[in-house]
Amino acid sequence: MAYEFQVTLDCARPHELADWWAEALDWEVEPQDEGFIRSMIEQGHATEDETTRHNGKLVWRSGAAIRHPDGLERAPRLLFQLVPEPKTVKNRMHLDLRTGDDRDAVVQRLVAKGATFLHDGRQGPSTWVTLADPEGNELCVS
Repeated sequence: MAYEFQVTLDCARPHELADWWAEALDWEVEPQDEGFIRSMIEQGHATEDETTRHNGKLVWRSGAAIRHPDGLERAPRLLFQLVPEPKTVKNRMHLDLRTGDDRDAVVQRLVAKGATFLHDGRQGPSTWVTLADPEGNELCVS
């Protein structure tokens, strides 16, 4: 049996990082149902402390997710999960973005949006650029 999965990134600011990655990938931030959140609080299943406001909307403080515009059948969702500790070492896993566009233009766009250039990579005929997102998570662009 094959499993479905999502990719989860630990971070300090999940909503802001979800926005950044959604823009970087041209994906969509999953909406959070404000009515459902309020209902969970009213029923005692959650507290106000578990929520925050982002872009004027009530959302769960602990996370945000993005998905491909064609849905989960096209690609797994990315979940950005709030954690208290900062990132301190290199990721053991990262995303590789394969562009159909001019790679250097994509790199320039991501750097202009807050990514940090780390290095150029090469293995045989394959080349890529390694960047870090605004919270330091590595990604490669090829």
